Amino acid sequence: MNEEKTILARARRGELAAFEQLVAMYEKRVFAVALRSCGSPEDAADIVQEAFLRAWRAMDSFRGDSGFSTWLFRITMNLCVDFARRKNAAPQTQPLVGEDESEREIPDSAPTPEERLENSELGRELAAALAEVSEDHRRIVLLRDVSGLSYTEIAEVLEISEGTVKSRLSRARLALRSVLLSRGNILAGASSKESRGGEEA
Repeated sequence: MNEEKTILARARRGELAAFEQLVAMYEKRVFAVALRSCGSPEDAADIVQEAFLRAWRAMDSFRGDSGFSTWLFRITMNLCVDFARRKNAAPQTQPLVGEDESEREIPDSAPTPEERLENSELGRELAAALAEVSEDHRRIVLLRDVSGLSYTEIAEVLEISEGTVKSRLSRARLALRSVLLSRGNILAGASSKESRGGEEA
């Protein structure tokens, strides 16, 4: 973390090489969120590029009241929302699974083990379910279960209280379970367990 603060301080002074280090640290997590939100690797790559471009242009105004990652994910989520409104796109066409996103290339045309897992029935069912929940629920699941942000970080990104984060996440997981049940999917039981057990920070 101290190393990141040093890199961040250099980037705030306008050092492009330092900012490129920040890009390398966060681009895959940002891409994962963008991909789950817009469903297209090409569009996700565009969102990632725009997110970092906006961050770079605003580096001198970044006060550090929140962490860099929090600030960056806020920019990314706003871009994802803008994209969905502009394109009227289905926000979730890629499966939501618990793979390690750090192994994903941006973009990577060759299928990885994680991508093969995404093509499983479980991945398809979760993708379809997530596509049917509200934008608020989708956002919070993306930030928590895809990007792995803490409750505190999510609260800062969405500018809501930690209590609201926890209750909204619980409702989001229940909504996913309801969708799975309505689809006659036996995986809903697992989703129910996750909604109860996932409240530990």
